Amino acid sequence: MTETYDIILRNGRVMDPETGLDRVCDVAISAHKIARIGHLEGSAAREIDATGLIVAPGFLDLHAHGQSVAADRMQAFDGVTTTLELEVGALPVAGWYERQATLPRALNYGTAAAWIFARKVAFGAIELDADVHPIDQMGAGSEDMCWSTEAADSQQTDEIVSLVRQGLDEGAIGIGLPNGYAPGAGVKEMADICDLAFQYGTPTFTHIAYLSNIDPKSSVDSYVRLIGLAGATGAHMHICHLNSTSLMDIERVVELVSKAQEQNLPITTEAYPYGTGATVVSAGFFMEPDFVRRTGSNYSNIELIRNHHRFTGRDDMRRAREASPTDLVMWHFLDVDANDEHRRLLDLSVTYPGGSIASDAMPWINEDGSIYEGLEWPLPDQLSAHPRSSGTFTRFLREHVRERRSMSLMDALAKCTILPGKVIESCAPQIAKKVRLQEGCDADIVVFDLETLTDRAEFNAMNRPSEGVRQLLVNGQFVILDGELETGAAPGQPIRREMP
Repeated sequence: MTETYDIILRNGRVMDPETGLDRVCDVAISAHKIARIGHLEGSAAREIDATGLIVAPGFLDLHAHGQSVAADRMQAFDGVTTTLELEVGALPVAGWYERQATLPRALNYGTAAAWIFARKVAFGAIELDADVHPIDQMGAGSEDMCWSTEAADSQQTDEIVSLVRQGLDEGAIGIGLPNGYAPGAGVKEMADICDLAFQYGTPTFTHIAYLSNIDPKSSVDSYVRLIGLAGATGAHMHICHLNSTSLMDIERVVELVSKAQEQNLPITTEAYPYGTGATVVSAGFFMEPDFVRRTGSNYSNIELIRNHHRFTGRDDMRRAREASPTDLVMWHFLDVDANDEHRRLLDLSVTYPGGSIASDAMPWINEDGSIYEGLEWPLPDQLSAHPRSSGTFTRFLREHVRERRSMSLMDALAKCTILPGKVIESCAPQIAKKVRLQEGCDADIVVFDLETLTDRAEFNAMNRPSEGVRQLLVNGQFVILDGELETGAAPGQPIRREMP
């Protein structure tokens, strides 16, 4: 008797980075799970011809700030099936999950506990509000930056730790630790937060403290401190965007991280394949008196996303942050198209062995700088974000597998699936079944044409979805079918820390 399934993907090149499976065969899906893999005689309610296509686990993005329907849809065309806000995080965590549950989320979603929001509360800069987008909350409290520049006293530290602990108790996947936005935080506070992470068995998702290539307070200084915290507390320190925060010190930083890992310190990394970063205009590091000398970057390399204004200097930037502190900016810190050395440095971070690919995708914003929460498709032309919000994973695969052949397809897929999965699966075991293409795992699957796979977003046209993803399934439901978005699809499920 032949079996009947919900869906069969026929004759694709099926690849699973954990087991090394790489063969042409079929994948059968029933009840949201991968039921069988092999040469199947059964039938299905829907059969898809995947001849000539890659069938792989859907991509896991550990670092995505969009967290909206629009962001999900753009990332779906980038092959992503799970998108997590882990570097900044959210507070209150329970309220954040409750709000997401009211949205028709296409992709799986989750958050860390936001240390920086706890810090702002302890310094009296903000009140927590689950209805405020975390990126808007990042720009809040700019009237008095003491939360960024000053060390917390013992009472403030206790409040910070208590709020972060509450977030973990509400299911947060680790602790978002963007230290670069509050470099005044002392080592005592950092050690207490890392102790908390170790106690809960969760990672910290860390933006290093300093953005500079000159001592004191250099990028190297930051990495040495981060490595020291891992060694002293046992906390798993996950380093966000190894490419952008290291500036011109990428080569030295990679050496330090590699040596720390050789000593079995719990340190992991991620990077995205762009030489341009993005953040809020109110980020304190832009106001450093010697910003240009310390970073080697002119203010003209910083661009206001909503209108493409290039800044003329520190005073120009101060006026922008006073007018609208939540506005997003892009920082073109590397010129990878014109400078071979810049390209080499970016490659060191993106191809770092064992490192993950993560987009740092920004929210989609309206012309007035507010975050877009609409459901229109295609996205309206006036919206802006960053090309990485549309094409991080497809760009990485196009450049490094198909065009430059700097790594094998299997190794590249591992950086998009199993490697980021291993960063969090010890505390969020749900993810184990979402980054593997194996029988019994969740049917979170991407089917793509490697020969046509490409990012299309540019800095003057950010809302162009990537091409080459033919099918994308999330929990066994098509989000992309035959290259077209299923606008009614909302199969995304919350990913949380496992509760004791």
